[in-house]
This record gives sequence, C-alpha cells and structure tokens, in this order.
Amino acid sequence: MPKRVLIVAQNFYPEFFKSNDIASELVKRGYFVDVLTGIPNYPEGEFYDGYGIFSRRREEYKGAKVYRAFQIPRGKRPGAVRLSLNYLSWAFCSTFWILFYFVFKHRYDAIIVHQTSPITQAWPALLLGALRRTPIYTWVLDIWPDSVTGFLCKPSRVIEATLGWFTNVVYRRSKRILISSPGFRALVNRDGDYDNKIVDFPNWCDDILAMPTKEIPTLAKGFRVMMAGNMSDATGLEDVVEVMKRTAHNPNIVWVFVGGGNRVEWLKQRVKEENLERCCAIVGRYPFDYMASFYREADVMFISLKQTNLPHLEATIPARLQSYMSAGKPIVGMIGSGVSLFVKTIDCGICVPSGDIEGCASMILGLAENRPNLERWGNNARNYYINHFTKSQSISNLEEIIAD
Repeated sequence: MPKRVLIVAQNFYPEFFKSNDIASELVKRGYFVDVLTGIPNYPEGEFYDGYGIFSRRREEYKGAKVYRAFQIPRGKRPGAVRLSLNYLSWAFCSTFWILFYFVFKHRYDAIIVHQTSPITQAWPALLLGALRRTPIYTWVLDIWPDSVTGFLCKPSRVIEATLGWFTNVVYRRSKRILISSPGFRALVNRDGDYDNKIVDFPNWCDDILAMPTKEIPTLAKGFRVMMAGNMSDATGLEDVVEVMKRTAHNPNIVWVFVGGGNRVEWLKQRVKEENLERCCAIVGRYPFDYMASFYREADVMFISLKQTNLPHLEATIPARLQSYMSAGKPIVGMIGSGVSLFVKTIDCGICVPSGDIEGCASMILGLAENRPNLERWGNNARNYYINHFTKSQSISNLEEIIAD
C-alpha cells in the first residue's frame, strides 16, 4: 500500500523551494502527499496575486493536496519585528489546522519538515507527531537559533535560550535529522548527541543543460561574472559592490545579477551611485526555466555570503551551488569554508573567504585575462552534479530514509 506523507513547510509553491520537488516527486512515485504550508509571500513580502485570507486556502499541486494556514506577510523590507510576526502567526494558525483537521484525517506514515527559517515551522509537525505517534524527518537547511540570534537580530537571553531549547526539542523528537551541508553535523550536535540520527542529504537541482532555450535580454559582451538566485541580506552584496568597483577599470569584465530578493532595489541604487551601470546588469527575477538561457551566457558563476563570525554561515552550502554545477559552469566565490573546501575538493572553481574584497577582485581580474582552468572546472562541476545532485537520486535517497 502506498505510503501517506505530510510535508510541513511554511513556504511552498508558487514560492520556489525544494519542498515543491519533494511533494511532486513523491506523488509520481505513488505516495499520497499532503502539504501544510502558508499563504505565499516570499520573497516579495506581500501575498501573491490570487492568494489571501479567503482565497485558495486549499488547492492541489501536481497531485499533492495543499492546505494553507494564515500568516502575516513578511513585508517588503522585513525587520526583526515583522519577521517575528510572520514566523509566530504561521506557527499559531497552523495549530488549528492540526487540532481540528489533520488529527482526524488518515494516519500518516511520515512527517517531513522542510526546515529552512524559522525553526518554529516545525511546531505543527511536533504536535501531530505526538498526537498520532508519527515519525518526523527534519531536513535542516538553516541552523537555529544562530540564524536569528547572530544575524537577523540580537534578542534577549531569554528568547535566545527559548529558541535553543525548542531547536533541541525538534532534534530530539525527529527520527532522522537530514543535513544539507556536512559542516552542519557539528552544529546540530553541539547541545546533544544526535549523531546516530544525522543523515547527509544535500540539495539538488533540475538538469539545467536539458532545459530548452528561452528568449532573454541581450547581455553586454565580455567576461561575464553571473550571480543568480535570491539577493538577500545574507549574500553580502555590500562586499560584492566593492569588488565590482575594483574590477570596473577592466572594460572586458561584465557582472550580471539574475534574481529577486529584498536587496535588489538596494543593489540597483548602489550601482547607480557608484557609476557601475556600464559593467553591471541587474535583470531581475525570472522563472527557473529561464535559468539555462542565462547560465549559457556566463563565463563563471559567482557565489557569496556575508562576512560574519557565525559558524552556521561558514558551514552553509547555498542551494544555488547545485544549479551552477548542473549548468557545468566554473564556480567563483567569496564565501565560507563550507563551499570553498567543497569547490577545492571537486576542483570546480576557486574561492576566497567571505569579506576578502581585494582577494576576490584580484581573482576575477586574473581569470578575465587568463582562462586555462575554466573548461576543466566546468566539466568537473557537471560530472559531480550528474553523480551526486540529480533530483532522481535525491528523492530515491529520501525514500530510503523515510522507509527506515
């Protein structure tokens, strides 16, 4: 008999998250899948057109049944207060779905928590798991409480301790803890011994090279350094602008930014203030099926994270890395050890530490003049993707994990 799975994820389609793939792929493999999620508002901070308090609270996505608990939108420029309201409102409202609906539905064989930020989105899974004795599988993509206490804001010691306690409750109650970056193992284990529960489960990506060509804006000719994905506070765009200033004297270097996020307007303004329009194109957000066409125009793909003293950002491997590798592109980074060690091991690019503006500028200037390694790096990236990061392999791995 096919298994029944509940996916708990505050963000889901039409927002672009891997929870979408988990739901659709499990349905293809014969599972009955329900999704408990929120009203879509990420990353713009406002409810998507057609969605609201009284609109599309139940729908279907590629065979999965989707149930949307109310949440206060993040806001266009979310601060600590607005994000807290967003996080807590969803946790609170999802409780009613659990108590008055899901607990009376058929029994699930597994509950999968797609644990990006916030950790509080695991609450309805814990509640239903306790009421119905259902095993919980938590996929850790953000480390808490670090993601909030050291980056988004500096809360009181009481709040920090409470978040730390709740995070460990989630870990204790999970049958398996899936980690997206190898460096997360030590961070998950720092307040308890969860090692026998931890399973490596990296991100994946659709095959970029298999996608058809789409019409995109014409990009300036030259050595194109492309950054694609969400442009958020964590990506360290302040330092990226400083790097661009130091490479601007080379007329052959062109920076291209593809994606949305809460820092796009800031980036546009800074590029204008620094007179970088000649060497920088900010094309905005496009559907994922356009990415192949953009990536084909890049010489190297750029990845960065903000310089901090936070271990979780040092260890993080952002999901965009897998998409870069899928496209068979060399990786250039100004980022923490999680990515830099990985890139060095695979021999698919070159990285400098987060915040190393001078080193990054020198690296890009050198690559623009001398490119002997680019083809090898791109081929290595593509080969590693095929062997480790395809969607089919990842979902098969997930099936084995929840069958255990």
